[in-house]
Amino acid sequence: MTEKTPSPGGAGTAANDSSAGDPAASRPGGPAGADRESIVVPPAILAQQAGWAQPGDEPRATGGAKTDEAPQIFASSVRKADSSEAGYDENPPGVGKLGVILGTVLAVLLVGSGITLYMVNKDGGSKDNASAAKPDAAKTAPPTPSAEPVPPIKDSAKVLPTVTGDFGKKAEIQVPGEASDGSFVVKVLTEGNGAKVEKNSWTSVDYTAKDWNTGKDIPSSYDASGKPQIFQAGTDALIPALDQAVIGKKAGSRLLVVAPPAAAFGAQGKADMSIGAKDDLVFVIDIRNANAPDAVVSGTVTPPPADFPQVKDNGKKPAEITPVPGAADPTELKSHILIKGTGPKVEKGEKVVVQYTGALFKDGKVFDSSLSKGQAFTFPVGGGQVIQGWDQGLEGQTVGSRVELVIPASLGYGDKGQGDIPAGATLVFVVDILDAGQG
Repeated sequence: MTEKTPSPGGAGTAANDSSAGDPAASRPGGPAGADRESIVVPPAILAQQAGWAQPGDEPRATGGAKTDEAPQIFASSVRKADSSEAGYDENPPGVGKLGVILGTVLAVLLVGSGITLYMVNKDGGSKDNASAAKPDAAKTAPPTPSAEPVPPIKDSAKVLPTVTGDFGKKAEIQVPGEASDGSFVVKVLTEGNGAKVEKNSWTSVDYTAKDWNTGKDIPSSYDASGKPQIFQAGTDALIPALDQAVIGKKAGSRLLVVAPPAAAFGAQGKADMSIGAKDDLVFVIDIRNANAPDAVVSGTVTPPPADFPQVKDNGKKPAEITPVPGAADPTELKSHILIKGTGPKVEKGEKVVVQYTGALFKDGKVFDSSLSKGQAFTFPVGGGQVIQGWDQGLEGQTVGSRVELVIPASLGYGDKGQGDIPAGATLVFVVDILDAGQG
């Protein structure tokens, strides 16, 4: 079962790094014979002259070159014996004396040019080259944090508000006359005996809240139009005063939370709630429920009627659903409560957290299950984000219940089908309602 919303994502691209080798390294060359003298230029100078080296690179000192960076013969001044001025009488013809003179002049000019370029590059050359060689301070500086970091959680402070009232009812909060010391405080007022809230646990809470600086009440889940807040703890879905405060605490606990701006609405405050940028907030949080991502409901099972597909509970694995042989496809939605939960009724518009197994009415073949993924599924009831059979079949059921739904094609995927679900198929779902609230 999936919500009717597109999944984020897309293919990424990556640039391919490429680097060219020094062209001078592939030039033919090597040490001259003992009976010759040569004018040589180190490859690093040639590389700089050609623009292959980075500004500021210096040529290797004599004797320190690697074998693959041996000096390259650029021009020769060797005199050949018994040769004419032009070397026409050699076989093959040599350069002769005239060639030697011209070659020497050319070599001197080239060496001079190479040394000049080397010195220019060594000294930084033009101002443009000098500035290019320096790191860009703007690029190398660490990024500036966009928000003040959340301070570590403490269990006490120099001065704290006083709280009266019982778990499950709106608390009375009295703030002191002096200002908060800026601590992020989470203090257990009464400890429950329910499941511990872990990171990623689906958690629902009721809360009472007050602005320490102004003394004004902040809208509460206990107000007439309020709802319990439901969220996955430790995922930054809500402000740290809720998201982080509940981790490690047990369901059934009441907490006092003092939240400086960094643990609440930050430097911008929240104008629609008259919360200023520097206001410290006070919360009294009642942890109602905590469910691990792979949790299932428990309780006494009431078997389905004979005309319903039979259900075998497999714990945290998908349920086994056995169809009724020869049963005709129903034309209306049918439901049966396998386990009756003791929580509040699910209302239209509430976000529910469920586990489910879906199978075909005809043969019991399972086509989807949240239990195979180890992750509960969430959606707003009556919001049109799931098939109509779910929106209609789960509204009014109680939290903690396990419900079997038999859904005709008209309230499922119709005459088009989807994935492994054929067109016109009647569906069977076993749904555990773990929790519900405002999400």
